Amino acid sequence: MIEYIKGNIAEITPTEVILECYGIGYNILISLQTYEGLNGKSEAKIFIHHYLREDEELYYGFATKDERELFRLLIGVSGIGASTARMMLSSLTSEEIRNAILAEDINKIKSIKGIGMKSAQRLILELKDKVFKGGGSDNPTIFAPSSNPAADEATTALVMLGFTKANVNKAVSAVLKEKQNASLEEIIKLALKKL
Repeated sequence: MIEYIKGNIAEITPTEVILECYGIGYNILISLQTYEGLNGKSEAKIFIHHYLREDEELYYGFATKDERELFRLLIGVSGIGASTARMMLSSLTSEEIRNAILAEDINKIKSIKGIGMKSAQRLILELKDKVFKGGGSDNPTIFAPSSNPAADEATTALVMLGFTKANVNKAVSAVLKEKQNASLEEIIKLALKKL
């Protein structure tokens, strides 16, 4: 299985990139999110999802492992194919998709071309627990368990409110940089402003 391809960008459009590696040009389908991350670069490392069916073989490429993990979660939902998942990642950022799933925001998910009411409901039903537990995210924990019990409690509380762990970690870390000895209430209030 191919994990990633690293090479020179021979051509790039908002929907695909041709990546040249050792004289071979790989045609890789990408989302708008990945296009924005790669545009203007001459070299790239693209994380691959190899899509293989009896009548077709495609490479879906992602600028980050995080986006690829979310893509794999999305295509695991009945009725969501690779093209629809790519459309979702082109319409919304990975974080917006995760937050919409956690908040059960059917209208936001339905606003994506190709997603109807039933698909949006199924997506939320099947992925809410996985996304809540950090599925579809390959972000390393941004701050390690600290010696600050208030920060740990604040992180747990914010995750329980429905924010993704990666976003909560960033916000709490930023709060602690500004105010190192903040109380639990202060950490939560200041972090909420950053989320």
